[in-house]
Amino acid sequence: MNILTIPLRTMRKKWLKTLMLLLVFTLSVVSIVSLNYVSRVVGESLEKKLTAFGANILVMPGSEKLTVSYGGFSLGDMVMGMTDLRESEVEEKILSIGYRDRISVIAPKLVSMTKIGDLAVGVVGVRFDREKVLKGYWALDGAFPTTENGILAGAKAAEKLGLAVGDSFDLGGQPAVVAGVIQPTGSDDDSVLFANMDFAQALFGEPDHVSFVEVSALCAGCPIEDIVAQLEEKLPHVEIQALQSIVKQRMYAMHFVEHLILTVSLVILFIACCMVGATMLSSVNERIKEIGLLRSLGFSRRNIFGIFCFEAVLIGMASGIVGYFGGYALSLKVLALLDMSKEAVLTMHAGHLALTCLLIVGVSVLAAFFPSWKAASIEPSTALISL
Repeated sequence: MNILTIPLRTMRKKWLKTLMLLLVFTLSVVSIVSLNYVSRVVGESLEKKLTAFGANILVMPGSEKLTVSYGGFSLGDMVMGMTDLRESEVEEKILSIGYRDRISVIAPKLVSMTKIGDLAVGVVGVRFDREKVLKGYWALDGAFPTTENGILAGAKAAEKLGLAVGDSFDLGGQPAVVAGVIQPTGSDDDSVLFANMDFAQALFGEPDHVSFVEVSALCAGCPIEDIVAQLEEKLPHVEIQALQSIVKQRMYAMHFVEHLILTVSLVILFIACCMVGATMLSSVNERIKEIGLLRSLGFSRRNIFGIFCFEAVLIGMASGIVGYFGGYALSLKVLALLDMSKEAVLTMHAGHLALTCLLIVGVSVLAAFFPSWKAASIEPSTALISL
């Protein structure tokens, strides 16, 4: 009989209380593990969906401005040395940065003016397959263009020009067809026409040229400043601008989910600690005579303390192992109910299992510290009086 076998015999003798304690602690671990897995998938899905509300980085031509004045009168700013943006080159450089896996969408834009009849209108060349992702909030009358000369018209532009879905018209000397009309968005999109990038570049005689590039980056995995810094390194003569307000809104949504899950996990851990502590304290009160006998047989305070702590270690280890696998299985069920199982890529790692067990064992021992200390403080004479 030693400090390792005594806890095992005690747990087997009082199997019902041990089973109830294991059940409560295991359910706590299952809840925490499943919350962690589900929150990670939900957070990543939320961030990807937020990319449908626009870009958070702009890549624009670099330029120098010279303020001209004479005799105290300002004559305005003169733009000098504007950098020419090449679509293929810019896209290649963006996809070569270290954080390229955080880039969700690269959406180039070619902006120009033309006339339809006597009315001037802005024409924006885009890649419609990427614009679908970037402007997920667009609601269309009609559909996205499927032909080279298909056009999307903003609500105000369509009204001003008298265009409707299916109309054909002359655009800069080339025939064009209205494939869809964008319902009012309250932004600059309402006032322009959107054309296929290749069509727009050919129309305005600027092959491979773009006016600016919108980039939507997933910023949960790293600070947006790091992505901007890598872009500036790859594109030294281009102006890179992060839209901080959009980034902060997205990060707030992400942090809210993370903080909510952390708070719920801490509450669950606290309740589990209270359960373990109360059960162990009750066990100490029930085993005062047993403790007195052990002390009279030569067991030191350290030995008694170790017996109760070892019980807590066994409970924590068993709860951690069963709870981790149970939490993983539960998270798959929850994601299936949320219809997110296709988006989820969950894998079990031995490191996660070990970390979970270590954390739960630590919490269990911490919860059992006071009962163990109380048991170790019992004097043999006091415990044996009632014998």
